[in-house]
Amino acid sequence: MGGPLAGLKVVELAGLAPAPFGCMVLADLGADVVRVDRVSGGLEVPGDVLGRGRRSIGVDIRRPEGAELVLKLVERSDVLVEGFRPGVTERLGIGPAQCLARNQRLVYGRMTGWGQDGPLADRAGHDINYIALAGALEPIGRAGQPPTVPLNVIGDFGGGGLLLALGVLAALYERERSGRGQVVDAAMVDGAALLTTFLHGMKAAGAWGGERGTNLLDGGAPFYDVYATADGKFVSIGALEEKFYADLLALLGLADSDVPNRHDPAQWPALRARIAEAVATRTRDEWAALAEGSDACLAPVLAPDEAPAHPHNRARGTFVEVGGLAQPGPAPRFDRTPAGAPSVPPSAGHHTNEVLASLGLGEADIAELRRSGVVG
Repeated sequence: MGGPLAGLKVVELAGLAPAPFGCMVLADLGADVVRVDRVSGGLEVPGDVLGRGRRSIGVDIRRPEGAELVLKLVERSDVLVEGFRPGVTERLGIGPAQCLARNQRLVYGRMTGWGQDGPLADRAGHDINYIALAGALEPIGRAGQPPTVPLNVIGDFGGGGLLLALGVLAALYERERSGRGQVVDAAMVDGAALLTTFLHGMKAAGAWGGERGTNLLDGGAPFYDVYATADGKFVSIGALEEKFYADLLALLGLADSDVPNRHDPAQWPALRARIAEAVATRTRDEWAALAEGSDACLAPVLAPDEAPAHPHNRARGTFVEVGGLAQPGPAPRFDRTPAGAPSVPPSAGHHTNEVLASLGLGEADIAELRRSGVVG
């Protein structure tokens, strides 16, 4: 693969969701990522695409011989990424101190939910728990209803894996000046909180004071919401600015003089009813076609399996096909060093011999490690 990170060597200790996503981003952009899987076959993840673009080596890292192989990989790598609970890799002999002793330029990326310290650091949790504590879950949802679970994109991926990748790259940039690596403590609760920065600013300015579902950007404003169409599907409307709102009214066949004042929240229910009535007269795709070429800020709400076929996404190559499966492609774009096409996720241990040979081990050594169960 090409890409701006070509030549960067990453060791990934196999895990679930956020850390693999962060490593997928690095691999998409050209990094050579070697995933250390379990000897017994690795983690079973149905439909997993986060493992694309890797090489995989099966190692029993619970054994000293397996830990030593990881340290040998570390000696020749730029980055190590792990997503275990705090203290696990230290007990295995592959924690930050052990790894940095072998390679002082190593960037050691750690991905957890609660972080490496704090009262909750050792507790179990999942995306929904982390975003709840970060204050990112409570504002999401309709008025009078419980918070809406926003999939696991805020904690696991946006505030987790993507923040991890950013932290790794920042540490690599700093290494160019200092010549030294460091530990990156990426926590989903921190990342989810960071994603709410704009919301905190709006609250401080008095622009976000009501309960969930009654504010400008949470579905409370009728000109920033989703509406059902004649075929039971939906369109999104985001006509915040005056000129875009005027285009929206024209598209819907509504005259500004005949609709309630959008600047008066007390009139929002009546305005919502007028917009809903208009939208319900056509199908989703009819509205999408009518909105082409306008600034009405109206777009169809597409299902994940519909998105790859949209003309805009096709034109940009937003989605790619990897192993016969359509999935989001590498992002962002680079004009001089574009990312290559991702390769299919490897089976656990598929590249064990190849990676061990690159460490200088001979066939007899590799055969002995296999016989003893250290690698697979």
